[in-house]
Amino acid sequence: MSLEVKNIVKKYGDKTVVDNLSFKMENPGVYALLGTNGAGKTTTIRILLGMLDYESGEVLWNNKRLSTFDVNVGYLAEERGLYPRYTLMDQLLYFAKLKKVPVSEAKKRIKYWSERLEVDKYVYKSGKKSSRADQLSKGNQQKIQLMAALISEPELLVLDEPLSGLDPVNSDLFKEIIKEEIAKEKYIIMSSHQMATIEEFCSDIAILDKGNVVLQGDLNEIKKSYGRINLFLKCDNDISKYIDKFDFEDVYFTPEGYHIKVKNDTQALDILKLLTENNIDIVHFERREPSLHEIFVEKVGHADE
Repeated sequence: MSLEVKNIVKKYGDKTVVDNLSFKMENPGVYALLGTNGAGKTTTIRILLGMLDYESGEVLWNNKRLSTFDVNVGYLAEERGLYPRYTLMDQLLYFAKLKKVPVSEAKKRIKYWSERLEVDKYVYKSGKKSSRADQLSKGNQQKIQLMAALISEPELLVLDEPLSGLDPVNSDLFKEIIKEEIAKEKYIIMSSHQMATIEEFCSDIAILDKGNVVLQGDLNEIKKSYGRINLFLKCDNDISKYIDKFDFEDVYFTPEGYHIKVKNDTQALDILKLLTENNIDIVHFERREPSLHEIFVEKVGHADE
């Protein structure tokens, strides 16, 4: 199986919100769409799901036009999408029916996921109907929406800000489930503002800015292309006079130690050599590639508009 987005263009009037976007998933895994608010992430997702028309381009699944009528797709929207005054059980059975899951099988899956997501006390009330959506916290509503996305056991799973509004405990629970879906070799599209989450799950990324792709590709290869430009240095002695001898890109000191952005490998090795020659006791010397957060800020470089 494969998912391919080819030269998608979407406009609202004279404004282009997605400009010639292309990417391909030839193997199962997680592809990340990143960008500030208004960058075109959610619009791209809605195009993938057939919720929006577009001016030109193609969205293909196994080299055929992707249709949610033909392909089993699960979708977790960033916005709350439950019917507030209907019971959870009725809604989950309805969502399962839309995906052509038999009632008996749907009930088994609802039982499993309600226990897995720790919302069974709301879905199954002793001697009573299950809770309504408007009786749940935002976090628990998010859990129900994830159940709805997973109930059909989709081939393609689309997660738009899946950890938004969750506390640390429930964030970890969602992460465990995402890892399980990855292990099942699902194709997953994920949009998130949480860079650490993207780094944890995603092998390939596209950073969007005002509808344009400003960076795209394998995340590890992107990081390697920058080199190990971040240096962390901790010593028992005051080394400020040695630091001042170098024209580093950036230096800031914390009680933890020095955080330095070097221009190249030579600078990092030269400061190490200088400290060693002066018998400075080095507690910690570590070079690393830039984080996705740093790369994102460099490429986008402006606040949300």
